[in-house]
Amino acid sequence: MTDPTPSTPTQSRTFSPTPEFTAQANGEAPLYDQATDHEAFWAEQAHRYVTWDKDFDTTLDWSNAPFAKWFVGGQLNVARNCVDRHVEAGNGDRVAIHFEGEGGDTRTITYAELLREVCRTANALESLGVRKGDRVAIYMPMIPETVFTMLACARIGAPHSVVFGGFSADALRTRIADAQARVVVTTDGQFRRGKPAPLKPAVDEAVSGGDSPVEKVLVVKRTEGEVAWDDARDVWWHDVVDSASDQHEAQPHDSEHPLFILYTSGTTGKPKGIFHTSGGYLAQTAYTNAVVHDVHPGTDVYWCTADVGWVTGHSYIVYGPLANGATQVLYEGTPDTPHQGRWWEIVQKYGVSILYTAPTAIRTFMKWGEDIPAKYDLSSLRLLGSVGEPINPEAWLWYRKNIGGDRAPIVDTWWQTETGAIMISPLPGVTDLEPGSAQRPIPGISAEILDDEGKPLHDPEAVGYLVLTKPWPSMLRGIWGDQERYKETYWSRFGDKYYFAGDGAKYDANGNIWLLGRVDDVMNVSGHRLSTAEIESALVSHPSVAEAAVVGATDETTGQAVCAFVILRSDARDEGEATVQELRNHVAKEIGPIAKPRQIMVVAELPKTRSGKIMRRLLRDVAENREVGDVTTLADSTVMDLIKSGLSSGSSED
Repeated sequence: MTDPTPSTPTQSRTFSPTPEFTAQANGEAPLYDQATDHEAFWAEQAHRYVTWDKDFDTTLDWSNAPFAKWFVGGQLNVARNCVDRHVEAGNGDRVAIHFEGEGGDTRTITYAELLREVCRTANALESLGVRKGDRVAIYMPMIPETVFTMLACARIGAPHSVVFGGFSADALRTRIADAQARVVVTTDGQFRRGKPAPLKPAVDEAVSGGDSPVEKVLVVKRTEGEVAWDDARDVWWHDVVDSASDQHEAQPHDSEHPLFILYTSGTTGKPKGIFHTSGGYLAQTAYTNAVVHDVHPGTDVYWCTADVGWVTGHSYIVYGPLANGATQVLYEGTPDTPHQGRWWEIVQKYGVSILYTAPTAIRTFMKWGEDIPAKYDLSSLRLLGSVGEPINPEAWLWYRKNIGGDRAPIVDTWWQTETGAIMISPLPGVTDLEPGSAQRPIPGISAEILDDEGKPLHDPEAVGYLVLTKPWPSMLRGIWGDQERYKETYWSRFGDKYYFAGDGAKYDANGNIWLLGRVDDVMNVSGHRLSTAEIESALVSHPSVAEAAVVGATDETTGQAVCAFVILRSDARDEGEATVQELRNHVAKEIGPIAKPRQIMVVAELPKTRSGKIMRRLLRDVAENREVGDVTTLADSTVMDLIKSGLSSGSSED
C-alpha cells in the first residue's frame, strides 16, 4: 500500500522510548524472542485476541503453498468479536464511536447501541435476501451506517466489497460485476467541503442494464438530496433497518470463511479483488492495533483518519479497534472544512490520544504552517502513526514536534491491501525510533531484501526487493475468481518461497529497513537505480519546498530522466529559473549529480485521490508529453489542467 518512501536523512537522529511509555506499553521486547516459534506465537495471539466458538485444530496449513489456511478447524463470528463480547463483558456503556459529521452534527454510539444497530442491519439485509456467502457492495461515506453494514455482513457471513465513494460509476460497475454482488448499500449523497455531493446516481448507472447481478439497493438518507427511485429495486434504510428487530443470533463461521473483497489497482488496468478471510485477519489486525498503536481500551481515544473504502479503514477503523473494544473517532469530512484547524479541533474536543494518519496529510499541514495546530490543546496525544506511503524524515520531525509535543512516539507502518495488517513498524516503548524508516518486521513477521538474482542482500544502502519469507495470518487468500493471477502477481518473481511485495527497499547501517517505493518507482538513470522517494525527500528537505513528487520519464540518452513537480511553501518566493536551479543543485548536493532532475516544475497542487495518494501515473503522462489518463478518482480533476497550463514556465533542462 505504499507509494515511494524516503531516503535516510543526511544526519541520523534517533529517539529512545521514555521509561514511562515503556512501562505501560502493550508491546514488549520479549515478543521478538517468542516469535521465533512462528506457529506457536500466532496460536497464542489468536487465543489472546479472538473469542472462538470452536477452537482450531491446526495453526497453519501451508501444504498447498501459496494458498494458506490459518487456524484450521476454528469457528468464530467476527461481528460478535467486535461488538457482542464487549457488551457481554459488561462494557456496553463504553463509547465505541464518537461520530463527527463534516457540518458539525455528532453522534455518540456505545457498544450496546452498536450491537443493536448491527443486529437491526443484519436483519434488514436478510429481509432483502442476503444469505451467508452472498456478496454485498457498499458505496458509502464515513458515517456510522457504513460501519453497521460492514459488521452486519460479517455477522451474516456475507462477504462485503466496500467501494470508495470517490470512484466512478464505471469503476463501481466492474467491482459489482466481478464480485457478483446481490445487494448494494449506499446513501443519497455525501458532504464534501461543506456541500452535498450525490452518490446514488452513480449506483443507478452502475446497476443499469439487464446483466447486473444486483437485486436490491439499500439507501441511507444523509444529505436529503433528490434521488431517482426504482420501487422494485430501491429501499430506504429508515424503512427497513429502523423497524427491524434489534435481536440477531451471531452464527459461527469457519476461520477461512471469506470476510471481504477489496479491489486494488492492477498493472494490467483490471482491478484485483483481494479477498481476506475471518480468523487470521481478525487475529492479526487486533494484535497489531494493540502492540503497534498501543491501544488501551477504556482509557484511550483512538482516531484513524483513513476512509473505510481503503484497507486502512477496514483494518484500523472497523475490525482491529472494535475487536479490542476501543473508543474511536469517526470523522466524515476533510481536514480543511470549515477551516484548516478542523482536525486539531477534533483532537482537542474528544481528547484523542492516538492519531493514525497519512504522510500526505502531514505535509499538507506543514504547508499550512505550524501556527494552526499551535492554537489547539493537543496534549492528550501520546502516540502518532503514519500509514499509506512512507514518511520523509522532515515530515516525521515536524509531526513529532508540532502535533506530538516533542514527546509522542511515531510508528511509521508498512503494509498493503494484500497483507491485511501492519507488517513492518517500530514497536512503541521498545524501539529506538529512526525518522523516516519503518524499521523492522513486527514480531511474528519475517521479511528479507533480495537482489536481482533472489539472494539475500545485507549491504547497507544497496537497493533490493522486499519479500516476505513466511506466511502470516492476515495474508490475502487470493484474487477473487482468478487464482492464477494471484500466483503470477505475488509468487512468481522469486518463486513460491517468497511473497514479492512489489516494493524496493534497502537496509541502513543499523539494520533498519527503508522502503523505496514500488519497483516501477525505482528509476534506472544511466545504469544507476534511483528511488523516486529518495529524490522527493531531498527536495522536501529544502526550506522552500512543501511537497514534491518525482517520476521517471523516458530519455533517449539515459534510459530514464528525473522529472520533479514541487509545491513551494507559502512563505517561499518563486523566482522562476533561479528557484529551479537552486532546487536542482540541492538534489545534487544531497544525493549526487546523477540524481539532479532534468526537469522541475513548480505547481500549485499535485494530483491526489481523495484519500490523499499522489497519482504519479498522471504526472508521468505529463512528463512524457502523453495524453493524460483517467482522472475520475482525483479529488479535484482540474488539477491536471492547472499543471499542464503551467508547463511552459518553471521547468528547466540542461
